[in-house]
Amino acid sequence: MTGTDVALSTTLQTSFDDAVTRTRKALADHGFGVLTEIDLRSTLNAKLGGGAGDEVGDYLILGACNPQFAHRAVEMFPQIGVLLPCNVVVRADPARDGAVIIDAMNPRLMVQVTDEPALGEIADEVGQRLQTALDSLGA
Repeated sequence: MTGTDVALSTTLQTSFDDAVTRTRKALADHGFGVLTEIDLRSTLNAKLGGGAGDEVGDYLILGACNPQFAHRAVEMFPQIGVLLPCNVVVRADPARDGAVIIDAMNPRLMVQVTDEPALGEIADEVGQRLQTALDSLGA
């Protein structure tokens, strides 16, 4: 799996706050709840000081979960919990003013990391839903 396969991605031309709001809505509209949230800039500034997070810029990690799929995956492979929830990152693009990148973890990673082919169907279904959510952001 290459770097381009690690994440499903899209880019928006909007403010960071608008991208976060739209991403949350798109995830909810496609059956995902946000269980965790990490503001990486604030966390790095608090833990490392010296403006370390400012170098990263606006960078929010959302831990997204679809309970039905998570339940099926845990029943099938109990250790899968170490790879849950699916992270969705909303980050300002430092190379393009006004551009915000949204990356969602490619669920196929779970199949590769665990070497459990039975997770493939779940990963494909979750991947389709995440991709549809990302595609809806541009609408």
